[in-house]
Amino acid sequence: MARQYAQLPVSSPRLLASAIGVAITAGSAGQMVFAAEKTESKSSGNAIALDATAITGEAQDPTSYQVEKASSPKYTAPLVDTPRSVTVIPQQVLKDTGALNMQDALRTVPGITFGAGEGGNPQGDRPFIRGFDAQGDTYLDGVRDTGSQSREIFAVENIEVSKGPNSAIGGRGAAGGSINLVSKKAHLGNSFDGGFTWGSDQTQRYTLDGNYQFSDTAAGRLNLMSHESNVAGRDKVDYDRWGIAPSLAFGLGTDTRVNLDYYHLESNDTPDSGIPYSIPTAGSAARTKSNPDKPDAGGDHNNFYGLDRDFRKGRTDTATFAIEHDLSDSLTIKNTLRHGTSMQDYILTQPDDSKGNVNNGSVWRRANTRVSNTETTTNQTDLFGNFYVAGFKNSFSTGVEYTREESQKSSYNVNTDTTPRTSAATTNCNPGLIGAASGYNCTSLSNPNPNDPWNGAISRNYAGTDTQSDTYALYAFDTLELSEQWLVNMGLRYDHFETGYKTYTNAGTTTAKGDDTSEFVTGQFGVVYKPAENGSIYASYATSATPPGNTLGEGQEGNPLGGTADRSGNLLSSDMEPETTKNYEIGTKWDLLNDRLSLTADIFRTEKENARVQVDTSSYENAGKTRVQGVELSASGKITDKWQVFAGYAYMDSEQVDGGPLGRANDGNELPNTPKNSASLWTTYQVTPKLTIGGGAFYVDDVFGSVANTTMVDSYVRYDAMAAYKLTKNVDLQLNVQNLTNENYYDKAFSTHFANQAAGRTALLSTNFHF
Repeated sequence: MARQYAQLPVSSPRLLASAIGVAITAGSAGQMVFAAEKTESKSSGNAIALDATAITGEAQDPTSYQVEKASSPKYTAPLVDTPRSVTVIPQQVLKDTGALNMQDALRTVPGITFGAGEGGNPQGDRPFIRGFDAQGDTYLDGVRDTGSQSREIFAVENIEVSKGPNSAIGGRGAAGGSINLVSKKAHLGNSFDGGFTWGSDQTQRYTLDGNYQFSDTAAGRLNLMSHESNVAGRDKVDYDRWGIAPSLAFGLGTDTRVNLDYYHLESNDTPDSGIPYSIPTAGSAARTKSNPDKPDAGGDHNNFYGLDRDFRKGRTDTATFAIEHDLSDSLTIKNTLRHGTSMQDYILTQPDDSKGNVNNGSVWRRANTRVSNTETTTNQTDLFGNFYVAGFKNSFSTGVEYTREESQKSSYNVNTDTTPRTSAATTNCNPGLIGAASGYNCTSLSNPNPNDPWNGAISRNYAGTDTQSDTYALYAFDTLELSEQWLVNMGLRYDHFETGYKTYTNAGTTTAKGDDTSEFVTGQFGVVYKPAENGSIYASYATSATPPGNTLGEGQEGNPLGGTADRSGNLLSSDMEPETTKNYEIGTKWDLLNDRLSLTADIFRTEKENARVQVDTSSYENAGKTRVQGVELSASGKITDKWQVFAGYAYMDSEQVDGGPLGRANDGNELPNTPKNSASLWTTYQVTPKLTIGGGAFYVDDVFGSVANTTMVDSYVRYDAMAAYKLTKNVDLQLNVQNLTNENYYDKAFSTHFANQAAGRTALLSTNFHF
């Protein structure tokens, strides 16, 4: 069998990270405890202990679940005075819950679900925020992180989730909200954090986080990670990745500060092909809303429907140069220059419902393939600070942005038709074709064999699509303090977005091309009333815009680039307008118990208008409309000095209001990946100065896979537990048991074909060192 894979240098750097992890564990436990106790006995005057996030501003308790302010200067007020729903997942929650990636972390935020990817819609993180696909709305330190990928968090300090349309803050898209990853950066002080995690399903994870102060104003930080694991309850699925993230900082504590940061992540996984939906005897076309199809594993939830040909490789590189200068005590200018690439390369076997499978106990194996690379260069300049006009204080932030994005997408040829069969065999999968009769492309629903001797051929297919875009933007934000009780929050952004694409054959001949230029202004406006210093009541309005070509082919494109065709079949300039989203929100926020506990509540209504819909076999119009409205509650922080909580609840009532002439049959249906109810509760209690115990419960209601509401995954409740014990000041142990009751549930629903099953019970034992 011929294979042509893109070559990735995976081995040697990963061995470096693993070697460091092995070095950490080289000493015996007794020696580590003895060394730690000697360190603990030293005079506190010789110790330097500065938290990584406490670079500027007032120091906060690094172990608290409460966060007072977002990292971006575009948020011109503390969270309690910000008139929108913002949830920050702090470092301590990431540690306590045993989160290993972005999806793990976002489980603690209700109102967020994840969708599945395949071939056209790429594999990787696909979050839905308030029912809207946010695959292209992830940011790193406030700069858009283009390119589909599965994001690690070994170099992440905390994660900020902003709900509701916020194109004013982040630019195009963000119809339901956005996600910002705040990276670990070099800081003053010397520190060392290292650890290893061993767990069920052959989990081995090593991490290192070391910071060293070179001089009074300069420091360096290095984060390393190596991770290998299988997946509980899933045959064959495994993850193998490593990463390195160095950071340098100069001028710390002075008027001019410079940061140099780099991030590199490589992965080599066996991807999960998912579980197929059940199908009526009459076929997938007979699916109905009244009796939606659900995943069917044929009686064994461990079943894996892929083949040993399957692989998924990824590589992400991001380099950032940022310089910040205080023009005065109340005025700062900052410039951020970033260049990054994100690559994916995979063959994924999907259980395909188009071949008459499942209802007769057979499953057709369809190959989804992708080779893609996205390259992004961004320069962003911000000016922020405070000033007074007519005696009124203004906390402002303004800036300009230029971004160039380029994406190349191609695939593999997977020739499955290598065994002589009848013509019916190529269009229908039945028990008589299971195994050799179909070249092992048809397999058993109840007993698939990933090691089948599939004898098809694989070759590289260089036909594909190139997409590029240029973004020019101006923005400004301000919080105007009319009095101690009344604040006005305002934001406005102008975007000029140019994008174009071309498709080409394996020989490089262009087959189609198109382009589009969109100009749009988005904004936000909120009024805040403070009945007390520690609380606020607010009302706000915000908008977003999603132009054609928004995701550059790196996500599900609801408003794709393309227009009418000329006589040669080449697509002309798009005449589609940006889809627009607006949000109305009323809420209240309070910091209670001596400002240790933050409580929030809000009522919202989000409407997407001007949505692109098909009106006949060849025409589209901006005429569609969807709506999501609901209630959100959250609590984060300390109830007592020993008891912490991080909890939330979201109710979402979603509806397709107008699907256009061809989509009208789905009007009134719920939106996909939008549960009516979702809730999370994570809490810990310090039983003794050395022992902390904790646990959590996570609930997600039924979720439809498609707007037709004909595929669905059931609701679930998942329970987690943890216990942490400090052997000494410098050494601690932590045990996490995730999915404590071994609940069988699905955490990603695709519109057709399949859903992804979540991991079963997983135990992780971590040993951590802090110096």
